Amino acid sequence: QVQPVESGGGSVQAGGSLRLSCVISGYNQSRVCVGWLRKTPGKEREAVARIDFGVPLYDDSVKGRFTISQESAKNTVYLQMNDLKPEDSGLYYCATGRRYCALRIYEYSNWGPGTQVTVSS
Repeated sequence: QVQPVESGGGSVQAGGSLRLSCVISGYNQSRVCVGWLRKTPGKEREAVARIDFGVPLYDDSVKGRFTISQESAKNTVYLQMNDLKPEDSGLYYCATGRRYCALRIYEYSNWGPGTQVTVSS
């Protein structure tokens, strides 16, 4: 059973940075795609980044500011978030999906419990 657990959330001021980590028990990059998804106030859940066999994909809202990466030896996927904005505040989840996934919510199963990100202006 692939099970993600997120960490690294916190409170920062606008323009600041955070790095989220997702440790995935049983992670095998040749078998699963890993995404970072978020639920922000007033919006539906959305996928903001994913990595699929080392290839990243970003939503336009975070492109150029967020970077997804993996460290397979540690069963970990990271989300480096720079130039954070108040509208980035929300609960961030890591989830796995089948290979060749994109940024559609329904493609992801095995969600972690989430980590809170708060960006103040």
